[in-house]
Amino acid sequence: MNKQSILVVDDEKNIRLTMMQALETLSFNITTAVNGEEALQILKERPVDLVFLDLKLPGMNGMEVLQQIKSNWPNTRTIIITAHATVEHAVEAMKYGAVDFIQKPFSIKEIRELATSVINRQVTNESNTVDYPSLISITRQKINEHNFIEANETIKAAIAANPNDPEAYNLLGALLEIKGDWLTAQKFYRAALDLDPTYKPATINLERTTSWNRNGQVNLGTENYAITTSENGTDKDKK
Repeated sequence: MNKQSILVVDDEKNIRLTMMQALETLSFNITTAVNGEEALQILKERPVDLVFLDLKLPGMNGMEVLQQIKSNWPNTRTIIITAHATVEHAVEAMKYGAVDFIQKPFSIKEIRELATSVINRQVTNESNTVDYPSLISITRQKINEHNFIEANETIKAAIAANPNDPEAYNLLGALLEIKGDWLTAQKFYRAALDLDPTYKPATINLERTTSWNRNGQVNLGTENYAITTSENGTDKDKK
């Protein structure tokens, strides 16, 4: 099997060096770019399997670069690099085809795990084509089994398959909430409602997580898959 090729696009030299050192140990071919224009030139010259793309770039911004990638190199996967304060932009980027995102500051371990996960997700999707409804169903099943790692993989594959349906964003928000990341979960609930303001599961989850008492059932769109959470994460199933 050929080595997978990864392009890191970030204007911060220390980020580029850190990511190169992290990913080269996994035997990926790594290239870096300091801005969007340089990144697009690299993509014209050679095939790239995965792009780590900072949203805040000088000149052409990350969202513009992402749209160019999806238009011209649709098989190239893109992971968004973002600061916590701009997670909303990462959520928006997923609607435009980004397959995942990572928040600064991040560890070498997180970078390695995410790159490997997305590459493996791509190989799995190519060998086992699964449609969007099936991915949604599998995600609910994995959550019900408390298999949150696999649920995270299948829901992101679902978003890649159909970035315009609110159900997937609500389920990703639910997974983040179960993990204890309330603020990011709320952003995905809002993303679901941006797509469909009448989508009730996201409305219920957003209202609960923004209230003074966050405990309650995470609405997964199917009542018997709801999970009761506490401030410390998953508590117990409640069907």
